[in-house]
Amino acid sequence: MTLDDLRVFVAVCRAGSLSSVARDLGCTQSAVSQHVKRLERETGVTLLERQPRGVVPTQAGRVLEAAAAEGISGLDLAIRQLRDLVDGESGYVRVATGATTVRHFMSEAVVAFRQRHPKVNLEFRTVSSGRGSFDTLADGTLDLAWITLGPPVRGIEQRAVVELPWVLAVRADDPLAGRAAVNVGELSGVRLIRLPPNSASAAHLDTTCAELGVRFAYDTSVADWDTALLLAELGVGRAVVPAVPGLPVPGDGDLRLIPLPGLRPLPVGWAVRRWEALSPPARAFADTVAESCRRGVGVTAAP
Repeated sequence: MTLDDLRVFVAVCRAGSLSSVARDLGCTQSAVSQHVKRLERETGVTLLERQPRGVVPTQAGRVLEAAAAEGISGLDLAIRQLRDLVDGESGYVRVATGATTVRHFMSEAVVAFRQRHPKVNLEFRTVSSGRGSFDTLADGTLDLAWITLGPPVRGIEQRAVVELPWVLAVRADDPLAGRAAVNVGELSGVRLIRLPPNSASAAHLDTTCAELGVRFAYDTSVADWDTALLLAELGVGRAVVPAVPGLPVPGDGDLRLIPLPGLRPLPVGWAVRRWEALSPPARAFADTVAESCRRGVGVTAAP
């Protein structure tokens, strides 16, 4: 068996599809199947179970997948560290982000980092969920992931950078637009624009409201925070969103952001596989983003 066999096998287990992996690798499905068959010949066991909608690993397959993913991750990390030792300030920093992360949390930091480390290659990958971010970290595909912090995840270290207060976004002619602050209890039963239903930020908001005995109603759903703000500005509805860095302070425009001091702030920050194993460029980028965020408007530094 070869390292390529193991890489392809891990990819197939996670994608649940031979054809999907073939498309990603730019090869034929038959070529992907040959990698798996070679492993099955070497191990003497069946590793994948064919189903109508794809494949799933057998019990033996799960054992090999776990071991292979761990080994590949360690090898990739070692190779990157060796490259950093040889190249000094050069190398790669691979970052998993959400749809609006770079705009609100990293734009200033990217410029500063590029000036300090001009030879380092920054790579950003949009990942739609925290689970997806954890998977890319665990298999060594990426170095850092910017996430909404949640419960502990095995094999992943989470580090808070900032806590984002919640605000109510409304159009300037809304009856609440002139308020200095709104008690969240006043919004119980009010129809709002819903944050991405499966997102960690929406789960945090629902949990916080449940603690206060408040339940929102929803009539519109969006995929990201920026879309919620745009719809509120257009007068489509009201939205409860985190006050992310870089938000313009509403003045003469059509949007108003009203503090909701009763809601527990939303913690966001970095997730990594192991902090001590980060390459020097990756650690420098994480620190640069943290410094930039803590200077952000309307953001409180996390303890």
